[in-house]
Amino acid sequence: MTAPHTDVEEVELANTAFYETLERGDFEELSTLWLTPSDLGVDESYHDPADSGVVCCVHPGWPVLTGRGEVLRSYALIMANTEYIQFFLTDVHVSVTGDTALVSCTENILSGGPAPEDGDGPGPLVGQLVVATNVFRRTPDGWKLWSHHASPVLTESAEDEDDESTA
Repeated sequence: MTAPHTDVEEVELANTAFYETLERGDFEELSTLWLTPSDLGVDESYHDPADSGVVCCVHPGWPVLTGRGEVLRSYALIMANTEYIQFFLTDVHVSVTGDTALVSCTENILSGGPAPEDGDGPGPLVGQLVVATNVFRRTPDGWKLWSHHASPVLTESAEDEDDESTA
């Protein structure tokens, strides 16, 4: 058993690796960061590896995705349609209990889509504020993602403030 502070540091590194891999658009590496059936002690000869285990993911505005295959397909789709993405994490909190770790954070996201067809420049950049919870499980190969849940943070616009003052 490792010391608690070492566990927290290892989980922080695993969490950082997740976001850096998304920024690079490295699907193969991303696939290695999620739990596999063998990580969960599931005999793949008797179960479909795509559906075994209870990994799940909720992207902002999406329904819950359950199963390794469905979760990884969602990331392939996101990576194929995102030209640029960068995460600035704030409010990061890590809690480790036994072989399970919980990371909560705020994702300050800067992203851009494909370049417009009539221009040579990059697509428009969009900022988004999202709160996320990442659950990790300890495996013989290190900490791996068990669940990712992200929700948008609603902010008041200047129009909302004007509406309130005239009401």
